[in-house]
Amino acid sequence: MSSSAPSAAARPRVGRPSWLSPKIFRTEVMAGLVVGLALIPEAISFSVIAGVDPKVGLFAACTMAMTIAFVGGRPAMISASTGAVALVVAPVARQHGLGYLIATVILAGVFQIVLGLLGVARLMRFVPRSVMVGFVNALGILLFTAQLPNLHDVPWAVYPLVVAGLALMVFFPRITKAVPAPLVAIVILTVITVAAGIAVPTVGDKGKLPSSLPLPGLPDVPFTAHTLTVVAPYALAMALVGLMESMMTAKLVDELTDTRSDKTRECVGQGIANIVTGFFGGMGGCGMIGQTMINVKSGARTRLSTFLAGFFLLVFCIVLGPVVSTIPMAALVAVMVLVSVGTFDWHSVRPATLKRMPLGETAVMVITVIVVVATGNLSIGVVVGSVTAMVVFARRVAHLADVTAVTDPDGGQVVYAVTGELFFASSNDLVTRFDYGGDPDKVVIDLSGAHVWDASSVAALDAVETKYAQRGKTVEIIGLNTPSAALHRTLSGELAGGH
Repeated sequence: MSSSAPSAAARPRVGRPSWLSPKIFRTEVMAGLVVGLALIPEAISFSVIAGVDPKVGLFAACTMAMTIAFVGGRPAMISASTGAVALVVAPVARQHGLGYLIATVILAGVFQIVLGLLGVARLMRFVPRSVMVGFVNALGILLFTAQLPNLHDVPWAVYPLVVAGLALMVFFPRITKAVPAPLVAIVILTVITVAAGIAVPTVGDKGKLPSSLPLPGLPDVPFTAHTLTVVAPYALAMALVGLMESMMTAKLVDELTDTRSDKTRECVGQGIANIVTGFFGGMGGCGMIGQTMINVKSGARTRLSTFLAGFFLLVFCIVLGPVVSTIPMAALVAVMVLVSVGTFDWHSVRPATLKRMPLGETAVMVITVIVVVATGNLSIGVVVGSVTAMVVFARRVAHLADVTAVTDPDGGQVVYAVTGELFFASSNDLVTRFDYGGDPDKVVIDLSGAHVWDASSVAALDAVETKYAQRGKTVEIIGLNTPSAALHRTLSGELAGGH
């Protein structure tokens, strides 16, 4: 007997995680393993940038990845300690110590939760592309310059090791991409330096690696208003930079996988992950574009790979701690130099691109880069770049507003056709575009081709009416669209200076 209802076998099982499928599970495990291995050199390198022991960056990478796997809004995205965050918190560690850095991370997490609940994810669409490009380019420059101290006043053997590491990472992927090239470079350079007894700075010289699981605890700082004033500016900068990089990464994964992510949940999740990381003594972090690309291109699509990346990293650190201590710093410098080169958007500075790009867009990008490099603060550069972009946009749109006059054949009235967007920038010149003394007694202002955006525009129209009224002439405004008419009706005659 046939039935239109689907059989029990045909019905999809609601709520069953997709990674329980053997094929998907295997893919997720392998992707997590590769990312976990690839996180080791970068986490250590970012610790060096921040001026803290390697374990601080490694613990951050572990706890960020494992926590965000549960609370984040973008499956398969990797969050861990990053160069952007390391650059922001480095001054805190350098000037005030590790305790203040941990307090900064926890407060940054609180800021991120608040910003997430306030809908800051929706504001990301107001950050122009030119600012984003400037942000990425400045990040690449800062990552590169952060390596220079490791190349100053060091044994001569460091330089050929760095060159060899770069060569390995460039050419090894042509042989196979099954194993991360940075990991291969680190292993080979470590074997060479240990076997040959080459005396060069190592990871162990930067601090002791973890030998046990991290224990939660409060930051070792006085809980006073002074502490808050010290860490709050850095915490806010870290929160903004972390959310920006995480949102950029999530958007990229959305496009690669043709799926949508919950950006608000991701913002809140980043905050929770940073709070957890702070209590476990980590340096904090955010979404990682590079490691996320490794994960996604390895076929990962679920939260399992994100969790396993952090879990495998933790196992590697505890089990292989003594081995990791022997890694030459030259290898990590090579890794970070290549990361910085890969981070920089070289297409944006090609002569052909610069020639094609509007001058204002290029100026915004350059200003963003200059401010970030000069201040060492990514968030300040983004704010200045965004404000500059708004000014450039306002100037460009202001020139689109135009006024043309047509006088009736009998000379009884003149019709002014106003077209374009009327706002504070374009309406400032509106008052000067009318012939108050020479026009006939009746003046019609046709706004059917314009849109009134703000009080400045209404005040300008009031000023035009007032100048004509002072000469005994009448003005009729026609063609307002519904939103413009509502604004004009509400504000007309109520603004000081408008008449």
